[in-house]
Amino acid sequence: MIEAIIMMLVVGAVLGAALGVANKVFYVATDTRVEDVTAMLPGYNCGGCGYPGCSGLAQALVDGEADVVDCKPSKQEARDQIKEYLAK
Repeated sequence: MIEAIIMMLVVGAVLGAALGVANKVFYVATDTRVEDVTAMLPGYNCGGCGYPGCSGLAQALVDGEADVVDCKPSKQEARDQIKEYLAK
């Protein structure tokens, strides 16, 4: 009985260490540009741009598939800020 418990602890420790190493080796950095552009948009989710809400337009802007002038309710200052952000 004690041998089984010790064996399960060892197996758990080895698998936990393997998952920790895999987390470091296969880490993928997330792209925060979509969230940043979504925060710069007015947030009405009106669909006037032809995309399903502001997050859809933000994804298209980051991918280069849309232009910021498609967002009708946004102000010119916000459009300029988004253009400047995406130019970086």
